[in-house]
Amino acid sequence: MANTSSAKKATRKIARRAAVNKTRRSRVRTYVRKVEEALAAGDKTAAEAAFQAAQPELMRAASKGVIHKNTASRKVSRLAQRVKTLTA
Repeated sequence: MANTSSAKKATRKIARRAAVNKTRRSRVRTYVRKVEEALAAGDKTAAEAAFQAAQPELMRAASKGVIHKNTASRKVSRLAQRVKTLTA
């Protein structure tokens, strides 16, 4: 257990930040899942719309440090590729 007041404050800050990050990560997963479901259903318009919503959410998470920038770029790239093959 933290003894000093600064350590106690640091613990509170970490807990707050972890909660925010957890929310952001969950939000990203939800958007990505919507794209995956649209792809699985073979719905072209829904997949494109879901991808357009998911892309900024992934990049926002990367800019906030929730996920790595390269991870976000990789996920966007792979989803875009799958949406593109569905439309072809």
